[in-house]
Amino acid sequence: MKHIREHSNGAHDELNVPLEKAVVEALGNKTIVLVGIMGCGKSTVGRRLAQRLDLNFLDADTEIERAANMTVSEIFAEHGEPYFRSGEERVIARLLQEGPQVLATGGGAVMSEATRKEIAENGISIWLKAEFNTVMARVRRRSTRPLLQNPDPEGTMRALMEKRHPVYALAELTVLSREVPHEAVVDEIMEALSQHLLGADAAR
Repeated sequence: MKHIREHSNGAHDELNVPLEKAVVEALGNKTIVLVGIMGCGKSTVGRRLAQRLDLNFLDADTEIERAANMTVSEIFAEHGEPYFRSGEERVIARLLQEGPQVLATGGGAVMSEATRKEIAENGISIWLKAEFNTVMARVRRRSTRPLLQNPDPEGTMRALMEKRHPVYALAELTVLSREVPHEAVVDEIMEALSQHLLGADAAR
């Protein structure tokens, strides 16, 4: 793999390929898969990352809703979580065949071993890691989170984070999601991707 070094004008060695184009070329047909707890910013950051790379953006939950012709909350209420997770596995497996693209997954998606295997084969996983207080401040703005529809949403969130964080940590890359401009998080994802795909000197 050739290393591509950035110059002050934003271009790079090796035919002056822009960093964004170099990352996309190195991706091949793989999908950039954002994982993490609800409220960590996967959809918001994912859209901006896709725009930066000139790739399609897909939200797995939105695609599940389209396939089922129901909202996620309705699927949980009428059919239960196991039914939802089964459909989630199938939808994500299908979407991963459509790369290169940016895909935001639901918070529980990677708890499925089958989904983790599909991502490992067809994608590059990035954990958007967020602190508890940051996540709670964000999810309180939305009342449609089915797993938090109970008398103790904070306790539920702590339990979810404790259970899921070790699995999220299996992602190939980790970037902190915090209260900074979304473009700053995208910049950090780009740096992590360039080092991962192009070599340690790529983003210097």
